Amino acid sequence: MGAGNHTGVSQFLLLGLSDDPELQPLLFGLFLSMYLVTVLGNLLVILAVNSDSHLHTPMYFFLANLSFVDICFVSTTVPSMLVNIQTQSKGISYIGCLTQVYFLMIFAVMDSFLLTVMAYDRFVAICHPLHYTVIINPRFCGLLVLMCWFITFWVPLVHILLLRRLTFCTGTEIPHFFCELAQILKVACSDTLISNIFLFVATALLGVFPLTGILFSYSRIVSSLMRISSAVGKYKAFSTCGSHLSVVSLFYGTGVGIYLTSAVTHSPQRSSIASVMYTVLTPMLNPFIYSLRNKDVKGALGRLLSRGAPCLRWATDLRTKWTL
Repeated sequence: MGAGNHTGVSQFLLLGLSDDPELQPLLFGLFLSMYLVTVLGNLLVILAVNSDSHLHTPMYFFLANLSFVDICFVSTTVPSMLVNIQTQSKGISYIGCLTQVYFLMIFAVMDSFLLTVMAYDRFVAICHPLHYTVIINPRFCGLLVLMCWFITFWVPLVHILLLRRLTFCTGTEIPHFFCELAQILKVACSDTLISNIFLFVATALLGVFPLTGILFSYSRIVSSLMRISSAVGKYKAFSTCGSHLSVVSLFYGTGVGIYLTSAVTHSPQRSSIASVMYTVLTPMLNPFIYSLRNKDVKGALGRLLSRGAPCLRWATDLRTKWTL
């Protein structure tokens, strides 16, 4: 099997989650259902935030952005996986693989940044409530989100440029259901030292630093709450952080779980299954966490669905009349 550079490699082979033909219909139905639930749930959160004036606040502005990023995040991997299962094909083009890596990294890093920004929002709201509207103003919120997008677009681009320098063997197999950067580096035929160093540095800067910011924000929040004498006041203040803490725990918990799984086990299949938690399950659960634990979001969703019910009945009645 001869080696060649990227110009000679037309495609990679994604091995997926299982080679068992009998499991393919089950996997297709499962991931299609999860994808539709993820898109619908996050889309409802975005519509609820935009349509309800009570939710036109910085916290829900960041939540709407997080839901949009989650839709894009899951759309980067699952649709191509469903197409491969349906067509019984494991191939993905070289350019398609690099494109998937690029956008997957963008939305993963953006998720991390938005969770950090939301932690800072809660820190200012609880620790500096009198200055909240001055510090967290609409212009500042917009600049924060734009700055996050700017950083996330450029850092993954460096990874792609480094990948373009590598050579790959013809018929290279990637033991995953999507093109993951770490897996691609493992199957490269040339020296990946520079790419691995940059991956380590980027992970530290874009993963560890945001997590440190979140932990610092909540340490200050806890310290501020300890000075409140009323137990009711403590609960009321900290209850606004419950949904965010749950999402942060799920996001970073699954990320650490994937890292530990990859380090402990040498089974690519187990690592792929662990990645499902991070790339599919987390974006799907986020809207449920915020809607079930947040009275404002639940109320906005209820009003949104109640406004949509008459339109649905009208469309049903109209279809009935046309069929008669």
